[in-house]
Amino acid sequence: MATFLLVHGAWHGSWCWDRLVPELAAAGHDSIVMDLPVEDPSASFEDYASVVVDAAAGAGAPDDVVVVGHSMASMVIPIVAARRPVSAMVFLCGVVPNFGGSPWDGAPRMDEEGVLAAVVSHEDGSSSWPTLAAATDAFYGDCRPEDAAWAFSQLRRQQSAPLWGRPYPLDSWPEGRRIAIVGRDDRAVRLEFSRHVSRTRLGVEPIELPGDHSPFLARPAELAKTLIAEV
Repeated sequence: MATFLLVHGAWHGSWCWDRLVPELAAAGHDSIVMDLPVEDPSASFEDYASVVVDAAAGAGAPDDVVVVGHSMASMVIPIVAARRPVSAMVFLCGVVPNFGGSPWDGAPRMDEEGVLAAVVSHEDGSSSWPTLAAATDAFYGDCRPEDAAWAFSQLRRQQSAPLWGRPYPLDSWPEGRRIAIVGRDDRAVRLEFSRHVSRTRLGVEPIELPGDHSPFLARPAELAKTLIAEV
């Protein structure tokens, strides 16, 4: 049985996996979740990776450990895999690293125009989502309204300057299979972007699920089945 290290994306927290973890457990798999220091104005991707590695201390045998990075956390999971053995890296609706450049270089536009521009900037450098409607438009378009409201109520402020203001710490892929799972109707990380970076950077064909940016909330059973089948 596998142990899944589930790493959340920007503005989110470990809570976002609450629907997926029971689905994996029902099939006999373990999960480890953690809260990244997204509100820390000094935390880098390397610091994020340290939180994941620490949370995974004592996890199963290396051949059984799968690290899953949602959205922005797709920048984190290769650093994790470079520090500890994993059998696979799963880039879920991922902002996939582009060694030597930014994730947006040389690829189709990542987000649907205006979707991510709805965030509000604060004096401390952080950003947040001002309304449920804006967050739903970006992340939860295929979720039940009550689920979108539940998620929105737990979103956190995100400090992004320490992440994008310095060179990426890796220049090649670490050991471990690379798997891309994407949403056909994703507005935050568009299908055209995901197909391009999956093929040109990861060297794989993406697995396309129906729906938007948050399959762990909208269709956790289908996401669990896909993860289990691939690893």
